[in-house]
Amino acid sequence: MSLPGSASLFLFGPRGTGKSTWIGSVLPTALHIDLLKESTFAELAGHAERLEALADAARAKTIVVDEVQKLPSLLDEVHRLIETRGLRFVLTGSSARKLKRSGSNLLGGRARTLTMHPFTASELGRKFDLPHAIRHGMLPTVWVSPDPTEYLKSYVGTYLRQEVQQEALVRNVATFSRFLEAASFSQGSVLNVQSVAADCGINRKTVESHFDLIEDLLLSVRVPAFRRRAKRKLTTHPKFYFFDAGVYRALRPRGPLDSADDIDGSAIETLVLQSLRAENANHSLGYDIHFWRTFDGKEVDFVLYGPRGFHAIEVKRTSRFREEDIASLRLFCNDYPQARGLLLYGGHQHYRFGEIDVVPLGEGLAELGNRLG
Repeated sequence: MSLPGSASLFLFGPRGTGKSTWIGSVLPTALHIDLLKESTFAELAGHAERLEALADAARAKTIVVDEVQKLPSLLDEVHRLIETRGLRFVLTGSSARKLKRSGSNLLGGRARTLTMHPFTASELGRKFDLPHAIRHGMLPTVWVSPDPTEYLKSYVGTYLRQEVQQEALVRNVATFSRFLEAASFSQGSVLNVQSVAADCGINRKTVESHFDLIEDLLLSVRVPAFRRRAKRKLTTHPKFYFFDAGVYRALRPRGPLDSADDIDGSAIETLVLQSLRAENANHSLGYDIHFWRTFDGKEVDFVLYGPRGFHAIEVKRTSRFREEDIASLRLFCNDYPQARGLLLYGGHQHYRFGEIDVVPLGEGLAELGNRLG
């Protein structure tokens, strides 16, 4: 991802995706204000005008404000300084929740909004290790940490502590923790809110608000069903995913009755989705991401529809390809002849059946950006 032009911008993304590191590398001389520091937060809370004094003292023309959602009132002063002083602001955050819900000044369209995602296979290049990605996900730290499993446990705990407890976003953190575990069993599945509510012993309305919350915190995504010009009866409810395969596995309880294949299968599907979302955002491809499922259970994991094309993508964990693995893709492509089909699987051979390509998972992830562009 490159820094666009010289205009101000918002840069959102989950914690740990490397927003501050990236900004520091592309804007090394900018004034950096970190609202996670208690002293900095205390200095600016109720005294937004001090932002101008800080900029003047540093003789800065570009100011980076980290975790701007912690102090939404600061945006009025940012807006004024852009208008009257011509200063440039780069405003990062791990949640747009407070900004959206409080009706904060979002700079009147004067700042572009970008999203930072975890790594992709194409970004890692030769360092990409498919088994490691399936097990630990794609957050930058898991690729350098001596103990990525422990890091992911700490990551989940950090979110519960800092984003939920400190911000008082839920009344009962223990109940919210149970909800996260229950939600992990819905990974890659059509979402049944009532079932999740029953699993964690919380009423449906509270569970719905928790799903909204983790989506606001960029921890999860609900993928809508594709129904455009439908030729058959289709599922209408969305599918649910935590945003990263490693984070999903850190949240997912595992006991003697849990199948490793089921957990790995959901992690692989998550890995593909997060790669699709990252490539789509990083290259401004403009796709809407959906899934497709008939009432009799035929399913295509991901459907990408946009100005650059129409793609149907199926994911299989198995290392052996069988033609029945592309049955749903064939059905979809029969309904939508404009679509290109892609099966990503755990084997090593390439196949092509008309408009359907069968590609090994690791290679497919590495070339997703080129294939979709």
